[in-house]
Amino acid sequence: MLLERIYDNDLAQASYFIGCQARGEAVVVDARRDIGEYLDLARSHGMRIVAVTETHIHADYLSGTRELAAATGAEVYVSGEGGEDWQYGFEAERLLDGDAITVGNITVRARHTPGHTPEHLSFLITDGAFSEDPGYLLSGDFVFAGDLGRPDLLDEAAGGVDTRFQGAHQLFESLRDVFLALPDHVQVYPGHGSGSACGKALGALPATTVGYERLNAWWAPYLRENDEEGFVAELLAGQPDAHAYFARMKRQNKEGPQVLGPLDPLPQVPNEEIGRALREDEAVLVDTRAHTEVHRGTVAGALNIPGPAKAASFGAWAYDPEAESRPLVLLAADGDTAQAVRDHLLRVGIDRVSGYTTTAEGLPEAVPATVSPEELEDSGAVLVLDVRNRTEHAAGHIPGSRQLSAGRILWHLDELPADGTIVTYCQSGARSSVAAAALRRAGYDVAELDGSYAGWMDRMRDQGAPAEGTAG
Repeated sequence: MLLERIYDNDLAQASYFIGCQARGEAVVVDARRDIGEYLDLARSHGMRIVAVTETHIHADYLSGTRELAAATGAEVYVSGEGGEDWQYGFEAERLLDGDAITVGNITVRARHTPGHTPEHLSFLITDGAFSEDPGYLLSGDFVFAGDLGRPDLLDEAAGGVDTRFQGAHQLFESLRDVFLALPDHVQVYPGHGSGSACGKALGALPATTVGYERLNAWWAPYLRENDEEGFVAELLAGQPDAHAYFARMKRQNKEGPQVLGPLDPLPQVPNEEIGRALREDEAVLVDTRAHTEVHRGTVAGALNIPGPAKAASFGAWAYDPEAESRPLVLLAADGDTAQAVRDHLLRVGIDRVSGYTTTAEGLPEAVPATVSPEELEDSGAVLVLDVRNRTEHAAGHIPGSRQLSAGRILWHLDELPADGTIVTYCQSGARSSVAAAALRRAGYDVAELDGSYAGWMDRMRDQGAPAEGTAG
């Protein structure tokens, strides 16, 4: 048996390629939408992808299940659990608890593990050429290394009302009745790692075991003592902000993401053509450079989506394809960088990228406004806006600042003052630059705090103030 983990550091998301070497057949679980890596793996191992499936209706990225099936002719399998409200809207084989996908000598058996979402499946993997018993669990967003999938996303991002309580109780039951019923040696491969917003304290390890989590996970004592209420309270406390684009991902993944098919290479567009499109408001320019470069000068009205490393995350904060129809043109170092940024944007359903340029020469220039920590108090700002996560803000923040995370700003403009200067900050400046550029494009007067919170804290230390800033 071959088991390959394909990890996207941008979204801290893992998908899995499982192949039977004897039969030359493979199944892919939780594929992302830019499918080239799965096709390359199949070619390099001399295998055919005959099945694609996913653990649940994802919130943080757009599923590549249908895209990969269209490219390979593979059979599609999705959860049939969760009740009427959680049925997929496209044609696929439905999996119920205990159902199996067979790929050569390998059995992929579905176990219904609700809690993160009502329809969630985990997959027990048995290498029939080696053993009659399962040795691996693909746990999706059920169990992570050191943590659990959060049960409050449906409330936070998908319009649910108090569904987190039912979800938390379901997680307790799924742990008790499914996960802890497995032998300790079973290896656990989760759907996310450290940095994902699908949990609050995910570990960075790529895998764990049932036995290790049984002994060491934060939730283990609650299960040993059958303390369901204590478990629920601990699970729901301190969850990070859910990004607003998660609601769109839920809708699109349930209905079935558009199948794009093979894409042409991204063309390099002459700046004269880009300038005309910008003047006539027919395109949106995206500066993909780091915020430190953007602060020295960018294109007037440009979004800042640094990439490619975090282009999916930042892009989904700054551009809403349900509200914006104009295509994106990328300012990137070269064609390879532009292509990589486009691939990342596809992962969050931002499909309209029409081309790229490698220079801003001849385009209207602008230098983003900044405020130094020394100038902040006398800047006349009507709002100092902390665009970090609420857990970061609670741990320490600039006195008088208000928290609204960068991943939620475009969806909560009604909470911001329409007039006057808004000063934004994050920890080091990257998230603040993404948010500030999006707000400027939306018509707000925005200045960024130079050095962001780290710079402000340095000034406080130089003045002998408490090093932790203002907490609470």
